[in-house]
Amino acid sequence: MSKNHIVANPEVCGGEPCVKGTRIPVYIVLSHLAAGEDFSTLLENFPSLTAEDIQECLKFASELAQEKVLPLEISR
Repeated sequence: MSKNHIVANPEVCGGEPCVKGTRIPVYIVLSHLAAGEDFSTLLENFPSLTAEDIQECLKFASELAQEKVLPLEISR
């Protein structure tokens, strides 16, 4: 997690990873990008964001996508 841009605090947005200094969760930024919005539209709609913040949200998502998910064995 980028310590400069993405933070998770249990007292802010229920601990969701957010852009530092805002209450904007990373998933909101990613959802807008996935819906086809470009950086300039996001910056216009969320004036507290910077282009670097948006880039860090993408980097954060990329790092999460690299994690491996291992199935749990369930004993019966």
